[in-house]
Amino acid sequence: MTTSLFIGRFQPFHLGHLDGLKQALAKSDRVIIGIGSAEENYTEDNPFTAGERFEMIEKTLSAESIEREKYIIIPIRNIQNFSLWTSHVKLLCPTFQKLFTGSHIVKELFEKHAPDIQIVKLKMNLKISATEIRKKILAQDKSWQTMVPPAITKYLKEKKAFNRLKDTRLPKK
Repeated sequence: MTTSLFIGRFQPFHLGHLDGLKQALAKSDRVIIGIGSAEENYTEDNPFTAGERFEMIEKTLSAESIEREKYIIIPIRNIQNFSLWTSHVKLLCPTFQKLFTGSHIVKELFEKHAPDIQIVKLKMNLKISATEIRKKILAQDKSWQTMVPPAITKYLKEKKAFNRLKDTRLPKK
């Protein structure tokens, strides 16, 4: 049985994340979805809590009819030491053989510090950025809704994402 890791901050979970996760699911028996920087919330770059991100992912996968047995979601706190980060991630997760990532730094860290893990580079089929989505929400540009699954549009509206983003934005100097 092949288990893979798919890790991200998911601030918020968007269609690019969903596409990457589907790539991992297609080549794995089970996928560990790691919610990175789980301790970060209510900040400009990380406005949503790990629990909210967990809910976003779960609601999306349920709407996509992805079987619950195919994935597990795990919050992963960050540590400020790149040389120990991969060991930290491996300690928090069930055993996995593959890593699916589009991140250059994650790829480099696993190549250097976890050579036993096969790295699979994600095809970036959708050029979507969570930072851009947050900017569009703040600008009240409704085009952000085309960048996230419908379940996330509904969720972010219910959670009053505009207010959260406005409240966490740093004052301009």
